[in-house]
Order: sequence, then structure tokens, then C-alpha cells
Amino acid sequence: MNNLVYRLNRNIANIPGWSTRRKIVVFESDDWGSIRVRSNEDTEAMEKEGFSFKNTSFYRYDSLESNDDLTGLFEILCRHKDKQGNHPIFTLVSNVANPVFDKIEQNGYQMYFWEPFTDTLKRYSAHDKVFMLHKEGITNRLTYPVFHGREHLNVQRWLRLLQQGNKSMLIAFKHGSCSNMYGINNEYIGALPAAFDLDDASDLEYQHSVIQEGLMAFEKIWDFKARYFVSPNGPFNNSLEKDLFEGGIEYVLGERIQKEPLGNRKYRKNYRYIGKKNGLGQVYLTRNGAFEPGILEGDLFRNAIEKGMKAIERAFRWNKPAILSTHRINYLGFLNPQNRKHGLSQLDIFLKEIIKRWPNVEFLTSVELGDLITNKNYADE
Repeated sequence: MNNLVYRLNRNIANIPGWSTRRKIVVFESDDWGSIRVRSNEDTEAMEKEGFSFKNTSFYRYDSLESNDDLTGLFEILCRHKDKQGNHPIFTLVSNVANPVFDKIEQNGYQMYFWEPFTDTLKRYSAHDKVFMLHKEGITNRLTYPVFHGREHLNVQRWLRLLQQGNKSMLIAFKHGSCSNMYGINNEYIGALPAAFDLDDASDLEYQHSVIQEGLMAFEKIWDFKARYFVSPNGPFNNSLEKDLFEGGIEYVLGERIQKEPLGNRKYRKNYRYIGKKNGLGQVYLTRNGAFEPGILEGDLFRNAIEKGMKAIERAFRWNKPAILSTHRINYLGFLNPQNRKHGLSQLDIFLKEIIKRWPNVEFLTSVELGDLITNKNYADE
């Protein structure tokens, strides 16, 4: 019975909003440019202090993407083509900055300092070609970066914990980690990766500046303005949409049931569907599936190909594009080469299956899909 309800809910979620008979698949891959784990040695040291990483992919293997991570991904994408002769393309949902740990510590955790991720790359041992490879990915239409916030971190929440002397946070800080949700003996620290969640309504003022600075940094790094925004981990106060709009954002990922943080543990529910517009004319996109072969959390890795194929089938049944989440962690091997090997082999099979089952499939970026929705200059086939 529960399985039936699940399948009904999944199908019902695809009914509202913009429709097309075109077989469109969009891959949205989160977290590029952000730090998570610095090294295997740091992970081992934190485990000795009482952290537990046994049931997580993110806090064991998710690290800043390396040279080999990008070349491996490109190799797989280049093996496949859609009906238009285009390779599958990943919309890289990217953070543009990371904290500068030594400066923050020198200032007694009272001030926050950030650097563009291109500077963070210089602190890692196998990353000297990463930015050049990102540029090649864009040129060859294999990847396209969009905005995931300045950093994948709730800065104010993090600083408060450090200022309070939270032992778990201080140990993680020592090992170059800042987004842990659980600490020593599984102490719940808080949703630190949720960059735009609100502890207090007064935090909103700082978040406006995060959006503004992040969008400027994005343009400086990539030489074009960001047009699509995905909020890290979801929570996002809708007043920030004005900052996004003024910075050039036309499309926003909208969770079907958005929990909008208001501060002081209060949230408001908002309902989204693909093609819905807000008061500024920005268009919401909604994900309707996932392909996560490397994520232990929620057992997403189990039968990842089957789950992904069913999600696409449901989307096409209701004349919707399939917008799939597929996080960076699935394709990373800097800390564990076997993780990358597994994720890429699964992706290779998945792409083959998609093209075999739907020979008329089209691979688009999130922005290209947004342009279809807003311009209506397409031919239904």
C-alpha cells in the first residue's frame, strides 16, 4: 500500500505546470566549487575524536573536484549523443567561494573571510588544471555553471558555534571542514550546509549581501552572469529573490512544497510547479527525479539506474521534462578513486539506457529549458 501511495504521489507531482511532448532530460549536479572534506587524514583524525562517517558519502568522499574528476566525467559524456547530435550536458550548480580558515581563526572567529574557489584550488594537490577544464567543459558544451550561492555554508550559524566554543565545530575547523551536521557522538550541530536558512530574522540582512557578492563573484569567475539559482539544501527566504533578479537571475529551483524560513524556527509553506512565475517574473523549475549512484544517505545509491529511468518515464508520461539531481559526490575520486570509477560506470550505463529507450531524447541545461518555457519558441513533436 505504501508503495502504491508513493507511486501515485510521484505521478501526481508531475501533472501541474508547463508541458511539452519533447523528450527532454536535464541533469542538475550540485556542489561544484565547494569544499567538504580536505583529506583522508583529516577524516581519520576526526573519527578518532568521536565523529562517525560510516553511513555517509558526503562527509567521507565529497571534496573539491580534481583534475581527474573532471576529465573522467567529460570522457563519459563524450561517449553519448542525443538526436540533435549533442552530448549530455551537466548543469553544474556551483558555489563560487569558500571560507579562509586561517584568517577566521586569527580574528578569534569574530569575522568571516572568503575566497573565490579558484583560489581554494591552489591549496589542493591535484587541482592545478581544474579551472581550465571547467572552461573547456563550457566551450565543448559538456557543462554549464549556474549559481548555488556564494558558499555552501550558513556563515552566521557556523560563526556562532565557533564563538560559543562548540567542541565538535572547533575540531572540524582544525581539519578544514565547516559543513558537518553531526559532531562528536552524533551530536546534532545544525544544518550548516543550508546557507540561507534563518536562525533569526535579523540574519536576513547579511544574506542579502551574500547573494549580491556571490553573483558578482560568479560573473568575475565565469565571464557571464548567472541566470539560474539553486538554494543550498533548500531553505530560502523569498525576499532574496529581488537580489537575485537584480543580479540577473531569471530562473529559480522551486521545491514543490517550499519551506520558507522566517526566523525563530518559523517557516511558511509555498507551492511551486514547473513554469510558475513569481511577482518579479522569475520562473520556477522543479526537479522530478534523481540519479545518485554514490550517495549512501537515504539509500539513494541502491538501484540508482532503475530509479532514474522510472523518474524519466513518469515525467514523459505527463509530458514533462525530466529534471534530475545528480550531485558532484557521485563522480569524485580525489579521496577514493573507486567512488569515481563506480559513479562514472553507472552514468555510462544510464546514458546508454536513456538513449536506447528514447532515441528522440534531447539533453538540455536548466537555462536552456527555462528559455524554452519563457519563449515558447519550440515545436511540439
